Amino acid sequence: MAKTGSFKLSHFSAYDLLPRNSLQDSEDYPVWPKRKNRLQHLWGDGFSCAEYKIKPSHLQRIHRAAVSGKLEKLDTILITENCINDKDKKNRTALHLACATGQYQVVELLVLNNCQLNLLDSECRTPLIKAIQLKQVSCATFLLEKGADPNVMDYYGRTALHYAVYNEDTAMIERLLSHGTDIERSSKEEPPPLLLAVSQGKLKMVEFLLKKNANINALDSLKRSALTLAVRLEKRDIVVLLLQHNIDVFSLDVYGKTAENYAAAAENEIILKLISEYKEEKKSKALSINSNPVSSQEQLAS
Repeated sequence: MAKTGSFKLSHFSAYDLLPRNSLQDSEDYPVWPKRKNRLQHLWGDGFSCAEYKIKPSHLQRIHRAAVSGKLEKLDTILITENCINDKDKKNRTALHLACATGQYQVVELLVLNNCQLNLLDSECRTPLIKAIQLKQVSCATFLLEKGADPNVMDYYGRTALHYAVYNEDTAMIERLLSHGTDIERSSKEEPPPLLLAVSQGKLKMVEFLLKKNANINALDSLKRSALTLAVRLEKRDIVVLLLQHNIDVFSLDVYGKTAENYAAAAENEIILKLISEYKEEKKSKALSINSNPVSSQEQLAS
């Protein structure tokens, strides 16, 4: 369990600092962790402290062989024991542990011996999520090629894509999308990856996801748009990018406020001017089209 003394405000995104409604278990939000893990879930952000704490007392023979990379011993265990999908005392399979420690040959051996690819650890994470979270590229790529499900959500309502976005790993994002990852996957607690990128202030990720056709007008559970989040976080460069991609500036959140309202409340004159100029430009174009529909259609056709 995470110590409260290690809590750092800098670990949190805009989402962690805002109140949420009470969450209930449902198909689109994972069940709460067991009682002993709830404080870790509530105080942790799900991104920091990603490494497994591995102690010999937690492990069975198969897990020890997997972590140490002893292929001959592991092969013998797989032949003599029916334990390939067994979990250790921390709810991790040998595949989880091999992915987390970058033991590619172990991963290959386990998969070729038909281990289950999508079993969950104590935080509802698959081996694929763990590999991507810890930047074990070879392991993650192999699992995708062998059919691991990239759309499984963990306790934080995140998929493998959320962690690839957090790591700013464009190559892994490409691989995930080519293997059927839902770019809009979200939950009650975690928004689509595009909004995660905005909330983390990752301009290059926002730009990359928009190029991959992420929905620019996606909303979170409080109906906040990417623009609203960028304005509240005073991320001017992201605001400019979103306006360039014609985001809806009139979108209302659950409190009936637009991004412009939040900019005004924060007295952010620069962002207010950007939004105002964008609205004027859109209005001017609309008037031009209405006043001369024939030439406008010809212009569009050309």
